[in-house]
Amino acid sequence: MALEEQRIRGHGLDLHVVTAGPADGRPVILLHGFPDFWYGWRHQIDALAARGLRLIMPDQRGYGGSDKPAEVAAYDISELSADVLALMDAMRLRRASIVGHDFGGGVAWWIAANHPERVERLVVLNCPHFAVYRRAHLGLEQLARSWYVYGLVVPRLAEAACRAGGYQALIRLGPGTRRGGMRAEDVPAYRAAWGQPGAVRGMLAWYRAMLPAMLRRFPRRWISAPTLLVWGKRDPFLASAMAAPSMKLCDHGQLVMLDEETHWLHWDAPEIVNPLIADWLTGPAPAPMARA
Repeated sequence: MALEEQRIRGHGLDLHVVTAGPADGRPVILLHGFPDFWYGWRHQIDALAARGLRLIMPDQRGYGGSDKPAEVAAYDISELSADVLALMDAMRLRRASIVGHDFGGGVAWWIAANHPERVERLVVLNCPHFAVYRRAHLGLEQLARSWYVYGLVVPRLAEAACRAGGYQALIRLGPGTRRGGMRAEDVPAYRAAWGQPGAVRGMLAWYRAMLPAMLRRFPRRWISAPTLLVWGKRDPFLASAMAAPSMKLCDHGQLVMLDEETHWLHWDAPEIVNPLIADWLTGPAPAPMARA
């Protein structure tokens, strides 16, 4: 599949954006998480483009080839979501579907809750609704799973730990963990992305901005866009107990639990995940969920 790269103005900065699929296809914005960049969607590109979808894959701020502000406040969820809306405006998209994984899923949930008029359909991979995560974060199970978060927010020490040994910590934490860690053929691309000036600091700033943001009152929580949540139950970072409560905040939704998959389900099981995404984005509009 042919890929096109360009720089597009986001919310006060430039984003590196990769596009694929038919130019007149239904627009879908794919938002990666930590410590990923647009390349993390490469197992989805051919399958989704073949279903007539126009794929828009930005490196989110702080990552890859996009700009990397120095201030932690620049990574507040309001700024991250404003990047996506500005990207849509620049591409003259009134509405688009959004697919998000990990932190990208958090941005996707936020946009769907606070800017419902811009979201056609929503797909989230292993990321709970932000209100559910805040509640769960106070519990023992999720607190134990989030051990790494508290290490990543320590200034300078976290940067040094991420860079040590040619980014060995990121390679171990990163994509492909079900099958023994990151595939060797992918390591050079990730080292190049992490080696961009300011990249490690920018990636870690997402976590540093997240913790104080969870103490604020959320303006809106309800999700009106048809929402598919796909969850790998062997995720070592996020408890699967957060999945069902997330769906209770959706008007139209479906939860698919994959018993054998981990946090990196779209890497390890694209043959399962890709049809789920494509069918949700191209099929008939889902019926509203039944309420008790």
